[in-house]
Amino acid sequence: MSSVESHSDARTVNNTMRHAYRVLTDAEKAAMQEVKDMGLAFHDRIAALGSSREVSLAKTKVEEAVMWAVKSITA
Repeated sequence: MSSVESHSDARTVNNTMRHAYRVLTDAEKAAMQEVKDMGLAFHDRIAALGSSREVSLAKTKVEEAVMWAVKSITA
């Protein structure tokens, strides 16, 4: 499967659930990229703490937070 950048206007080509997207403004694209970058940095920092149930939960919550923030931007 080919990949598409999440901030690309062509992001519908590999998404079977959402069939239509609105075109994002440049500011919205930048905000989405910033949220994802910040989430990844935090996720990586948490992962560096080791392996435990608590670390797994923390990483899941970061992923969830990024998902909801991006959904807010793209809705």
